[in-house]
Amino acid sequence: MTTIYGFGKTVPMDFEHAIDVVTAALKKEGFGVLTDIDVQATLKQKLGEDMPPYRILGACNPPLAHQALTAEPSIGLLLPCNVVVRQEHDGTVHVECMDPAAVLDLVDSSTVHDLVREVRQRLDRVLAATAI
Repeated sequence: MTTIYGFGKTVPMDFEHAIDVVTAALKKEGFGVLTDIDVQATLKQKLGEDMPPYRILGACNPPLAHQALTAEPSIGLLLPCNVVVRQEHDGTVHVECMDPAAVLDLVDSSTVHDLVREVRQRLDRVLAATAI
């Protein structure tokens, strides 16, 4: 599953296990989860709408973020990297990552472009870790 702004895959595990696996894989790649938005709970609370489990994990790798902010101070508008874990009505679980190149290529900086490649490689490894 690929879009112009992200990439991901269907994973062979239940939703809660996928959250645990993705969080551990992000940590292994140097990312912390700064935000964890439970979209399902929020929409239920605010709108009374039911939907399958859906979480947005705002991931940040502090050394890479620091390098990006040093090279381009306004780049904070494009951070953190979002990783979505979502479940379909039929129980199928997907993990999707924001493609950093989709937004960070808006910045005309060779330093940022190098960081984009590194972040993408790390996110590819996070996604690969969900094959367990």
